[in-house]
Amino acid sequence: MFSAVVRADVAADIAARLVGDAPRVSVDGHTLLATPVLRELYAAPQVLWTPSRLAALEAAIDGVAADGLDAGDYLGSAIARAADPAARELLASEALARLAFTLHFGKANPAALDANFNYSRGFGATDPVAWLRAAIEGDRLAATLAALRPPGPYYARLVAALAMHRALAARGGWPRVPAGDTLEPGMRDARVPSLRARLHAGGEVLPMVASAEAEVYDDALADAVRIFQYRHGLTVDALVGPATLAALNVPVAARIATLRVNLERLRWVFRDIGERYVAVNIASFGAAYLVDGAVQWSARAIVGRPYRQTPVFRDTINYLELNPTWTVPPTILRKDILPRLRTDPGYLVEKRLRVIDPNGGPVDPATIDWRAVRAASFPYLLRQEPGPDNALGRIKFMFPNRHAVYLHDTPQRQLFARAERVFSSGCIRVENPLALATLLLADDPAWDRAALEAAIARGRTERVRLARPVPILLLYLTAFADPHGALHFRDDVYGRDAPVLRALEGPLRLQAPAL
Repeated sequence: MFSAVVRADVAADIAARLVGDAPRVSVDGHTLLATPVLRELYAAPQVLWTPSRLAALEAAIDGVAADGLDAGDYLGSAIARAADPAARELLASEALARLAFTLHFGKANPAALDANFNYSRGFGATDPVAWLRAAIEGDRLAATLAALRPPGPYYARLVAALAMHRALAARGGWPRVPAGDTLEPGMRDARVPSLRARLHAGGEVLPMVASAEAEVYDDALADAVRIFQYRHGLTVDALVGPATLAALNVPVAARIATLRVNLERLRWVFRDIGERYVAVNIASFGAAYLVDGAVQWSARAIVGRPYRQTPVFRDTINYLELNPTWTVPPTILRKDILPRLRTDPGYLVEKRLRVIDPNGGPVDPATIDWRAVRAASFPYLLRQEPGPDNALGRIKFMFPNRHAVYLHDTPQRQLFARAERVFSSGCIRVENPLALATLLLADDPAWDRAALEAAIARGRTERVRLARPVPILLLYLTAFADPHGALHFRDDVYGRDAPVLRALEGPLRLQAPAL
């Protein structure tokens, strides 16, 4: 590429551009966000980029749009028109640093969007400077960058879904289904062809229909609607009412945005999770236990109301509690219980709530003027004893955290039949918790299902520690692929997608993660 003399001159020019201790330097009008890393990389003057390496970098930049990222963040055009070799060298190394960072950590800083976020984002044992040099000199740039993406099939399936939806958008998207009365199987309606066309455009396989029958809502179309409803978290009844119609008529551009947002979320969290973990997707009201990527248990879940949102964070389940008591948390005490007691002191008896003093002793509720009590100065605890109507049911899964959030059983099992399950005050209620407990205790021969059932039947509160604590991931994914590869979308019940999308479309910042 260059003679030895020219290479030495270029290397000297590179070093000169990085002289000083300014946190950022600019090249051809572009701020080098990775300036500290580049100073170390070029501490010994050198030229690393050859024409073939630059071609591989150009291809990588062009390909990053498949990940839902903006190729414009990676200086491709600036590299191509760089005024001199030193500028091109620095811009190329900067571009690779940006690519590596965003593919591994995501473009946005999740902690800046959510103060509860605690997933690890460190470099670990990797030296960024050594990695950058090896990535350039290894001449396997595509494979090296691919290794930074979240492992496993879930990320790859969303990448494929994004490509499919973009192809759909290029063809004009899908047709709208006109408003009207609820469409039901067996009926004839002028809107049925639009419904059929919409589902066909979205990937549902529907047989050809004779023109004379085009307006008949037949069995094949009903099956396609049920599949659509299942994949969008709707009531699966084949009735095209307001909720299903609204989901059908979400524009393809909006679905593309949702896929980009959730690819970013997977970049934030889907790494270093181990071979076994419990995952809760707050947005889909579901929970699962996975071992080596295979689902061992899954269940419908109930999560926090929009004004008492279940937080996103990672922790470890250390123990279970059988026949738990329930101590009323401060928020519920302030917002729910005390206002009710001011008008209905009998509510304590109805809910079997006992008043407990700081030493654990009982307090006669008749001695308390509930109209004068204020939550901030309330000197007692309200506790519900174990039993079939305990708010936590018969079992809870503990991962002690500052949010006082955990998984638990519930006596209100009828709520699991609802399509949208935002009824809790932040904790997660799950179906069939005993099956999960049995799996988590599989390493302890003293605690098989029969032993758990016997302990629960005794009615006493009992703590059971896990021989192998298991990670739990609380996630918020409004688009995801299930273990069978089917693509799902969910409503953004907490309104969290828009800030992530704004961050994706905003300037790149490269906020260094904690080590």
